[in-house]
Amino acid sequence: MAIKYLRTLQKLFHLKTRRIVITGGPAVGKTALIDHLESLNYHCFPELIREFTMEETENKSEEALLSNPIVFADDSMEFNQRLLNGRAQQFYSSKELNEGLIFFDRGLPDVLAYMDFFNQTYPQDFIDTCSVLKYDEVFILPPWQEIFKEDEGRFESYQEGLRLYDQLLNRYSELGYQPIVVPKDTVEHRVKFILSSLNQPLD
Repeated sequence: MAIKYLRTLQKLFHLKTRRIVITGGPAVGKTALIDHLESLNYHCFPELIREFTMEETENKSEEALLSNPIVFADDSMEFNQRLLNGRAQQFYSSKELNEGLIFFDRGLPDVLAYMDFFNQTYPQDFIDTCSVLKYDEVFILPPWQEIFKEDEGRFESYQEGLRLYDQLLNRYSELGYQPIVVPKDTVEHRVKFILSSLNQPLD
């Protein structure tokens, strides 16, 4: 009851919205955290890349997927431009919301980190977009082999996940962020860690 009351006060007094990214490599528990935050009535923007990759891979062979494990697209630049634009639109959409905290399942810099990982080049405007549209906090989930698994929308191996984690840390740091590492724990405890770090009331 007290938590709902405090959130109502936030809306009434138009407190500054804080935009929070939750990122990490593949199969580290991001979706479970986002789902739990949504169950607590926080506004969360979903990850876009799984929807995009499912569209791109629908008519491609297994051999093609293995040879092109992240882009999946005939035009990799167009794919990543679309992904960048989609995350930029999420950011702009968040400005129309009157919420104290807004969470994003991955942020704009994730696009650069993944492109870096696969040695893909990108124009300066990709960097400029990530530099201008800035989030308030970034939480990163470390690799966790015990819960790692591949599925139809995820083709990276665990070893690739380790390297992607480093790329994400590096890219966010280069853009001026100080990513907060979320400990390996239950979903509930991880969410409490995030909310406590943001000075939010807990049950």
